[in-house]
Amino acid sequence: MKTKTNLLKNSAIALTLSLLASGVMAAVSPDEAAKLGTTLTPVGAEKAGNADGTIPAWTGGLPTTAGKADDKGFLPNPYAGEKPLFTITAQNLDQYKAKLTPGQLAMFKRYPDTFKMPVYTTHRSATLPASVLAATKNNATNTTMVEGGNGLENFEVANPFPIPKNGLEVIWNHITRYRGGSLKRQVTQATPQANGSYSMVYFQDEFTFRDSLADYDPSKQSNVLFYFKQRVTAPSRLAGNVLLVHETLNQVKEPRLAWLYNAGQRRVRRAPQVSYDGPGTASDGLRTSDNFDMFNGAPDRYDWKLVGKEEKYIPYNAYELDSPKLKYDDIIKAGHINQDLTRYELHRVWHVTATLKSGERHIYAKRDFFIDEDTWQAATIDHYDGRGQLWRVAEAHSQYYYDHQVPWYTLETLYDLVSGRYLALGMKNEERQAYEFDYKASESDYTPAALRQSGVR
Repeated sequence: MKTKTNLLKNSAIALTLSLLASGVMAAVSPDEAAKLGTTLTPVGAEKAGNADGTIPAWTGGLPTTAGKADDKGFLPNPYAGEKPLFTITAQNLDQYKAKLTPGQLAMFKRYPDTFKMPVYTTHRSATLPASVLAATKNNATNTTMVEGGNGLENFEVANPFPIPKNGLEVIWNHITRYRGGSLKRQVTQATPQANGSYSMVYFQDEFTFRDSLADYDPSKQSNVLFYFKQRVTAPSRLAGNVLLVHETLNQVKEPRLAWLYNAGQRRVRRAPQVSYDGPGTASDGLRTSDNFDMFNGAPDRYDWKLVGKEEKYIPYNAYELDSPKLKYDDIIKAGHINQDLTRYELHRVWHVTATLKSGERHIYAKRDFFIDEDTWQAATIDHYDGRGQLWRVAEAHSQYYYDHQVPWYTLETLYDLVSGRYLALGMKNEERQAYEFDYKASESDYTPAALRQSGVR
């Protein structure tokens, strides 16, 4: 009798655990999804402002006609006439610390005389095209996680979990967020020495999401989320080297495919090191492969915990930092970028922690994510070493490309608190053209065979 009772108890426990697990992986109900566009914005943010009025209600974002791009594609600053409400410095830090991240507090401690945060009026400037918002609503009731949360099923375009129930769902929203479908860009990367001296690396990047391919076939089952190609155009010692990535939705079932074309050797080789904590391209050891785009790739090496929704001062609406009137010397300074050119606003963010799983390997034992509720973009990420010490602080200075309804990063920074060096990626101020959206490419453009042609100097 006792054995039978134990069996029944064990069966009940197993059923409960199974239901809990399926709940973690399940889509939301139609009733809950109906909040999208009513109490929630179409992408799942809180539509209302905060209690004290310092975060306004979302009213639809900037219109596509908010400004006209110049002949190089740079957008005018829609908030050009605004002045900071106040500036946070090491001297007045205590009165604002509740709305700062641990990484930001560490930057004030590391650079007490120069690091500052100009805080401006909050503008909820972003929205997405109607077709993407419709796909987001479909995802809410249809998309599920598979392979222990390391892949997606029944997913369309972007934002698989607009009403997230756990940390991993929030991270998937960042990984798959809308970036215009396809894009070609000329950007730069600097890795300054502690004294501020630097040399620049120049990249030509292409992003093409699968449903933006010129020859996309929706009936064809594909695990590819997007194709990425990156060609180094300068300095001469690196020029012509090309990286090709096929980014998969389920990188456990089918790992990311990557190839490198070495211009000097004129050879194409597989590049399995382009993942996790493999070294970032031409980064002088200052970033990992998964630091690109703030965080990218498979989430399987970490346990993800949703801490909750918080109000934080984060870089936002960085139109001034993107101005073609600036030179790179105006931006790159010793220790950190020129903070006088930055703009911070108070926004609600999803706080998610990532802790390295037992038996897994990565140079970051813990990561602390703060992800903007209106765009699903990571705004800041703190990185901890194996001793539990805060090591690197990432900040993404974002802007909304309102003429194409695309939120993206103006500049990604990754500060090494130990060495006093940092990496700045994404600047295009001195380039001949800003982002080229709606770039047309076919699957054949993203094959290893096409790499050699891409690398012609």
